Amino acid sequence: MRQTVRVDLLDTEALTRSAVVANNAMNRERRLSGPNSYARELGFDPSAFLRTRPGAAWLDLCCGAGHALRQAAEALPDNGITLVGVDLVDHFAAPDAAGVAYVCAEWTTWDPGRRFDLITCVHGLHYVGDKLEALRRAASWLTDDGTFVADCDLDGIALDRRTLLSSLRRNGFQYDARKRRITLTGRREVVFPFAYLGADDHAGPNYTGQPAVRSHYR
Repeated sequence: MRQTVRVDLLDTEALTRSAVVANNAMNRERRLSGPNSYARELGFDPSAFLRTRPGAAWLDLCCGAGHALRQAAEALPDNGITLVGVDLVDHFAAPDAAGVAYVCAEWTTWDPGRRFDLITCVHGLHYVGDKLEALRRAASWLTDDGTFVADCDLDGIALDRRTLLSSLRRNGFQYDARKRRITLTGRREVVFPFAYLGADDHAGPNYTGQPAVRSHYR
């Protein structure tokens, strides 16, 4: 007889106190380019993207220590760019770095009050509770021709895979299953037909080898 394993789901407030969410091994020290970098994880160099768009704005969600943003500011000092980093843990390496604004906040409740030409999230969605709400909010913060790119493990979302992919595509998202990368071009008012139930921080390691959070919906 098959037994049903009971999962105790956490709400957003409880999840922020989880040791899994406060993981400092994943994205804290990642740089802009090189072996352990944004360029490698995202498939392009954000500074090269910003170089072609003087006056552009880049929002980095789950930015960790914020090294990539600081390096972008140093590489493009006269480009007039706006750089904003958001992370749940206030462990920024250089919080007073010129040209960079760092914000300690929870992605699914924070509001930037502006739009961005580039929004990235490198291995951060793994630790977000309501991942679909996070995607919805990010989509609404893009400029009309802005770009959103994030690492995304669909195994971390407790929904039927085909149903989930269909909903993502209807809302304009593209998903690369091999690279586990989700992208969106242009601002959208995203609507997902799912209700968030809570998050499981005992789901164990995902494809990165690090413990991750599984998001549950109905």
